[in-house]
Order: sequence, then structure tokens, then C-alpha cells
Amino acid sequence: MTAESATGAGPSTGSGTGRKRVAVLDYGSGNVHSVVKALARAGADVELTRDPAAVMNADGLLVPGVGAFDAVISQLREVRGDELIDRRLAGGRAVLGICVGEQVMFERGVERGVETDGLGQWPGTVRELRAPVLPHMGWNTVDAPEGSRLFAGIEHERFYFVHSYAATEWTLEGRGEATKPLVTWAEHGERFVAAAENGPLTATQFHPEKSGEAGIQLLRNWIATF
Repeated sequence: MTAESATGAGPSTGSGTGRKRVAVLDYGSGNVHSVVKALARAGADVELTRDPAAVMNADGLLVPGVGAFDAVISQLREVRGDELIDRRLAGGRAVLGICVGEQVMFERGVERGVETDGLGQWPGTVRELRAPVLPHMGWNTVDAPEGSRLFAGIEHERFYFVHSYAATEWTLEGRGEATKPLVTWAEHGERFVAAAENGPLTATQFHPEKSGEAGIQLLRNWIATF
């Protein structure tokens, strides 16, 4: 079980700093150290951990994801990450998924003919994009909805994507304007879900930690929601 702490200005001093505590789920996904650094730049006290108590007690939980859908699901379940995510969301505690960490929030993923059950937080299927060039790699703009807290002040910025698969439909509806999910779209060959804000669950298909100052501001915006 590994853990590391980071802040924007040295070792973490805990909640006494007044900074929000964010746990980055350490389940074997790559690219976690750049996520930790980006969160620290955004103003959080950050811990890379798989300890259930630390995950549950943090103000926010970030779920990274790099690689194949089925591999990420398997790794998450090995450390009971699926249960921890479900428990946090049931209690209204903030969770942010990034890249495949967004994809696994859907019901299922289909990659190279292999269908894998996702975490089922949202209905829908993640599949290969119909695009002339894959992967979709590089900077792209997004179409954020009115009222988005995640994209406040950065609606017209570009963000960094690296993926071949995505959710291309959104069917979940809220019970009213107050609970209506806010879905941000992007396009590469076809439209796909670039981000979603749904109560305590937020996710992005792109990588905020690779998206320069716009990505850091997005993380600040997320941290400000809890």
C-alpha cells in the first residue's frame, strides 16, 4: 500500500492549512504523479493512496485512468476501488474521474470485441470513436453547457486528449433543473462526452494535468465545489 503527500509549497500539513484534502486513488494506473502535482498546484493537499480510510475521509477523490477499459476495471476491483467510489457517491462525497477514469463510470466498455461491465454510475457504453485518425491525440476545444461550474472562466480554452474510445451518447436525465446533469461535448470524427457534472460525480475524458493553466484552473473549479 503506497501513499505520498504533496502541496504546492512543501509537505502536507493536513486540514489545519485550510486547503481541501484530495486523495488520488492508487490502484496501479499510470501517470498518477503528474496528477498529484497538478492538484497541488491547484491548491489541494494531496495524498496518493489506496487506504480505505484515507479515501473515504478525503474531501475529494480523484480516479485516474490510463490504458484499456477492462484492465482499469480489474485493477480498481482488486483494491475495492469500485466499492469506495460507490460509498463516497452514496454519501454525496466528491469524485472526479479522468480519461479511462471517466469511461469506467459508464455501464460497459467495448474494446476490440471484448465487452466489460463498468461501474454503472451512468448508463451507456464506451466504444471506439468513428474517426479517420485514432487515437485522438492533442489539443481540442469543448462545448460546455451554460451553468457549468467545472468550466467556469475556461469555457473557450483547449484541453489535451489522448484516447481512441469514448461515450458518444448521454441518456441520464435529472428530476429537475437542480439535478440535471451538465454534459460537455467535444468532436473527433463524431461527438463524444468530454466531461460530465452529475451531483458529486464529475469526470473528464481529457487530461487536466496535461492541459496547462486551463487544466489547473479546471481542477481549482472542481475543488471549489466541495
